[in-house]
Amino acid sequence: MNNILFIHASPHGKYALGYRLAQKILTEGTFSRVSLVERDLLAAPLSPLTHRYASALASHNIGDRIDAALTESEQLISELEQSDRLLIATPMHNFSVPAALKLWIDHVVRVNRTFIASAEGKQGLLHDRPTTVLVSAGGMLQGDNPQPDFLTPYLTLILNTIGIQNIHFVYLQGLAFGEPAIANAWNQAQAALTRAGVLTNEIP
Repeated sequence: MNNILFIHASPHGKYALGYRLAQKILTEGTFSRVSLVERDLLAAPLSPLTHRYASALASHNIGDRIDAALTESEQLISELEQSDRLLIATPMHNFSVPAALKLWIDHVVRVNRTFIASAEGKQGLLHDRPTTVLVSAGGMLQGDNPQPDFLTPYLTLILNTIGIQNIHFVYLQGLAFGEPAIANAWNQAQAALTRAGVLTNEIP
C-alpha cells in the first residue's frame, strides 16, 4: 500500500516551486500511489486553537469519547495514521516553519494520542513511514555562510516525537537571487531526490 499524505504551506499555493517539485515526485516518483490526501494549509486554513481545545486536551485520554473541540485534530491525526508516506512542501519563514504548518503541528502532536510522556521522555505512538520534506528558502541553507536554520532540527524533533523517524530533507535554496539561482536550486533539488531514490531521473 502507498497511501500518501501531502501537506503544503506556501502562500504561493500551486505556483510555489516546492509544490511543483512535490507534483513531480507524485507523478514521476519511484513509488506507486494507491490514494492521495492533500492538505493545502493556506487555501483551507485550519481552525485556531482555543480554550475549549486546551481544556479538552488536558482532560482527554486514550480510549475516551472524543470531545467535539478535538474533532478537527482527530481528522488530521487520522489522515496521518492512514498514510504510508508523508510529503511536506514548506517555505522557511523567519528561519523556521510558517504559521500555517505550525498550526497543523499543534493539531497532530497531541499527548496521549500521538505521543505519551514517560520517565524516559516522549514516545511516539504513530508508525514510522518514509517522509520527504521539501524546504524552500530565499537565502542559502547549505554551503558557505548559510543562514540560520531552525526549521530542520525543529521539524525533525516534532516528527520524531510522534514516531516518524525516516525523514529526508531536500532544499530549494537561494530563491531570492534571481532566475539563474532558481534554476540551479531546481536542478540541485532534483539531483538530491534522485540520489535518495525518490526520483528516477532529473528531467527538467
